[in-house]
Amino acid sequence: MSSRVQVSLPVAATPKRAFEVFTREIGRWWRPNGLFQFTPQGAGVLSFEQAAAPHTPGEHGRLIETQPDGSVFEIGRVTAWEPGERLAFGWRQASFTDAQHTQVEVRFEAVGDETRVTVEHRGWDTVPQEHVARHHFPERVFLLRHGEWWQVLLASLRTEVQSAAPPG
Repeated sequence: MSSRVQVSLPVAATPKRAFEVFTREIGRWWRPNGLFQFTPQGAGVLSFEQAAAPHTPGEHGRLIETQPDGSVFEIGRVTAWEPGERLAFGWRQASFTDAQHTQVEVRFEAVGDETRVTVEHRGWDTVPQEHVARHHFPERVFLLRHGEWWQVLLASLRTEVQSAAPPG
């Protein structure tokens, strides 16, 4: 069984709109967390780099962090891009080895007039407790802290969805 975090939050938007804000506006709603940085340089700006294929704008693209100096760190490759339904991508920090990798899956489910956005971040069992990314926290504490961060991120997404005007 994979060590994982799962959080959900309702968003006042259609699944398609919630997906668009999650992917196109991630640089606006993402809130860096000093405890869970991708690189030692600190927080940059996140974005989904679009793949070249016109029929699948995000599939096979990348989630990247661009630093103020212009350098780019690849957080992970997009493995599923289903607008309004599902998004999945790899997630790594600069200190991860090739054997240490986690995955994020985001689901967008219509519930009445809202969308339930659910994030599942799994694969933490590939990263040992003594690894710098886990800060030596025991499993339960680490997952709780990481889950709290995802809750903050989804709350920020919800705020961005409510403040951003739909494309017209």
